Amino acid sequence: MKLLVIGSGGREHALAWKLAQSPRVQFVYVAPGNGGTARDERLRNIALTDLEELAEFAHKEQVAFTVVGPEAPLAAGAVNLFRARGLKVFGPTREAAQLESSKDFAKAFMLRHKIPTAAYASFEDAQAAHRYVEAQGAPIVIKADGLAAGKGVVVATELAEAHAAIDTMLAEGAGARVVIEEFLSGEEASFIVMVDGKYVLPLASSQDHKRLLERDAGPNTGGMGAYSPAPIVTPKLHARIMREIILPTVQGMEQEGIRYTGFLYAGIMIDAQGNPKTLEFNCRLGDPETQPIMARLKGDFSNVIEHAIAGTLNKVELEWDRRTALGVVLAAHGYPEAPRKGDLISGIPAQTEHIQTFHAGTALVDGQLVTAGGRVLCVVGLADSVRSAQLAVYDTVNQIAFDGMQYRRDIGYRALNRKPLN
Repeated sequence: MKLLVIGSGGREHALAWKLAQSPRVQFVYVAPGNGGTARDERLRNIALTDLEELAEFAHKEQVAFTVVGPEAPLAAGAVNLFRARGLKVFGPTREAAQLESSKDFAKAFMLRHKIPTAAYASFEDAQAAHRYVEAQGAPIVIKADGLAAGKGVVVATELAEAHAAIDTMLAEGAGARVVIEEFLSGEEASFIVMVDGKYVLPLASSQDHKRLLERDAGPNTGGMGAYSPAPIVTPKLHARIMREIILPTVQGMEQEGIRYTGFLYAGIMIDAQGNPKTLEFNCRLGDPETQPIMARLKGDFSNVIEHAIAGTLNKVELEWDRRTALGVVLAAHGYPEAPRKGDLISGIPAQTEHIQTFHAGTALVDGQLVTAGGRVLCVVGLADSVRSAQLAVYDTVNQIAFDGMQYRRDIGYRALNRKPLN
């Protein structure tokens, strides 16, 4: 089989890497890919981003199936287009992807279907939004309604920060909207499942580290590291999240005439009493959660995707490496506000059974690997404990260099300090 993965980030590198391990797969096209996918002989970059051209390419090359990685092509209707051409594709339709492409849609949906989430209000008028924030007080959460690559969220600890976020987000012009939510305290986990329209198959639990700096300080980013499994997601809590959040979401979409297929990611906040609430939905795999999840997944993932497309996920059982996988993101100078491109990257070691470096914002220029985006690399280690994985990864990170390289030195700290939540 020849397969196609749409996207250029670390998530797509990890997906393509995993799919290419199948003995049934000849190679995996990655569109447009990055410097890491360009270097892997089992992967082939294709310089296409236009969805019509990609569908034509998939048809011409007799691609067995396509997996859509990022949110933007999903929101643009990539799955609708491929299906209309009779092509096999895994991902949600444009209509289903509204769970991510519109925060306002998602919050109203959760309210309708009694899915636990933070109280909220939506505004297009800045003055009304400012009055609401004044009445509610801080801390408070301000979200851009549309897609913002994981960075359209401001957790404002002071009112001035909230007012500034409102002005910034509503300055985009006509149609701009902000969603203002109550602040939820606790510990966050990433809960990702595969959905075939009827059946739901959970992936391994994971935990992302959204903030730029150690101990969750600094601005929100797309994610500075992740590990899997997340110890906070106990079997009891896992069952509760499925029962109270995931299944009502899939069934609720069906009731509203939208058949959900694809990956579904629920960002879950777990309070001190162990109660889960939904922070957000993403309609694709998380990044960087995908990297450690794929590192732990055993077996032929292409077979799993085929069952998902066929609507037979109930016939699949996933097998997981019992070890912990931990990934640390290496980001470019200036990330997240203004990442610098073109810095030479050196020192990436060869892949081993325990260490894998997934590329995101990289490119090959005249045969040399350079930075080409905000999050540049994600180094993932597999080990018997969080601490062992952490040590192995940071030992590898110390070998890699590019000007302005920044990364968190505490990925996995919550798992290492399992104290009761305040």
